Amino acid sequence: MRVLIAGGGVGGLTLALMLHKRGIACTVLEAAEAVRELGVGINNLPHCVAEWAELGLLDELDAIAIRTRELRYLNHLGQTLWTEPRGLHAGHAVPQFSIHRGKLHGMLWRAAERRLPPASLRCGHRLLGFAQDAGGVTARFATTAGEQVVQGDVLVGADGIHSALRALLHPDDGGIRWQGILMWRGAVDWPAHETGDVMVIAGDLKAKLVCYPIGPGSTPDRRLTNWAVYAKVDTGEQPPPRREDWSRTGRLRDVLPLARRIRLPFLDSEALVRASPQRLEYPMCDRDPLPWWSTGRVTLLGDAAHPMYPVGSNGASQAVLDARCLADALAAHAPAEALQAYEADRLPKTAAICTSNRSGGPERVLDVFGQRAPKGFDRIEDVVPPAEIEGIVRGYAQLAGFAVGR
Repeated sequence: MRVLIAGGGVGGLTLALMLHKRGIACTVLEAAEAVRELGVGINNLPHCVAEWAELGLLDELDAIAIRTRELRYLNHLGQTLWTEPRGLHAGHAVPQFSIHRGKLHGMLWRAAERRLPPASLRCGHRLLGFAQDAGGVTARFATTAGEQVVQGDVLVGADGIHSALRALLHPDDGGIRWQGILMWRGAVDWPAHETGDVMVIAGDLKAKLVCYPIGPGSTPDRRLTNWAVYAKVDTGEQPPPRREDWSRTGRLRDVLPLARRIRLPFLDSEALVRASPQRLEYPMCDRDPLPWWSTGRVTLLGDAAHPMYPVGSNGASQAVLDARCLADALAAHAPAEALQAYEADRLPKTAAICTSNRSGGPERVLDVFGQRAPKGFDRIEDVVPPAEIEGIVRGYAQLAGFAVGR
C-alpha cells in the first residue's frame, strides 16, 4: 500500500511517521516551495504528546519546548479564577509541551527526512484534482515544472483550513466562518514568570490575553514568551479578512488598548506587546463540521477536516489523534474500509470540539466571570460556585480526550 498525503504540516508529517512505523509506504506532497519555520506559539496536550513519544520524539521535543507545569485562568484584574496542574504534574504519563510552531514543524520534517525513503517528501506540489477506481488513486499536482501525476492506494488531504481536497470533495461547503474576533500574536524574549513554565489566560468579555513560555530565553532567567490578545471587533456578519490579509502585521493602535485592559500584577501586558519584534494579526476562523470526510480511497485529516477556533489547545493535538487513528485503520483494513472506520471514530469527536470552541471552550470561564462580576469580586464562591467552574474546565478536557482518570 502507498498513501499519498497532500500537505506536509504537523498532521501530515505525523501521519507519515506513523505509517512508516507500521510498514506502510507514503509520499508527502507539500504545496509550499520550501519548508520554513514560521508561526508563533502552540500547545501540545498530553494525549498528543503520547503519540509523538511512541514515535521516539520525546527527547527532540524536550530540546525545543517548555514542559508546561500549570494553567491559570484570571479575570482582567488579575484575580485567580481557576488553577490546575498540567502534563506530568497532573498525573499524565507524558508532559504537556508549549513550543514554537515553526520549530515543531521543522523537527517533524527532519524526522521524516531521516526515517522515510528518499523522495518521500516533496515540496512545490499543489493538489489540482484526483481520480480513483477499484485499483487506486491518481492525483494531479501543479509544480514549477508543470502538472505532475502521482499514483497511490489512498489520498489524504492534510492541507489545512484552505484545503484544496476539501473543496474538491465538498464544492458546496459554506466556507470560512468568522464571528468577528481578531487575534494579535507575537513572541519575545521576556523575564520568566515564577519557574518559567506557567501558562496564563486572562481577560473578560471585552479582551483576552493568552501568555506562555515556548522556549529558552537569552539568559537562564528569561524565556521566549508567546502572547495572543483577542477581542470581538465585528458582528461577524461580514466575511473574514481576505486570505492574503491573514498573518499580516498588526497595528499597535489596535492592540494596545486591549492589552492595557488586562492588568496583571506580574505582567505588564502593554510592555510585552510593545517589545515584540513582530505583531501578527489573524481572524479567528473555523468551518462548519462536515457530514462526511471520506469517499472510497480519499479522506481528510486535521484542519482540512475540522478547523477549529484556537481555544483549548486542541487544533494540532486533534490532528495528531487523527493521524494515529488513520494509521491504525490502514494497518488493519483495506483502504475504503479503513477510511470509513477512521471517519466513524474521529468525525463526531472533532465536530463536538469545534462546536464547544465556538462558545469559548474552557476559556468560557472568563466570560462567565465577566458577566457576573465585571468589576472583580471579594469572594469567588459568591460569584460562581466552584463546581460550575470545574464543570466548564474539566468538562472540556473530557470532551477533548485529555482528562486524567480519577
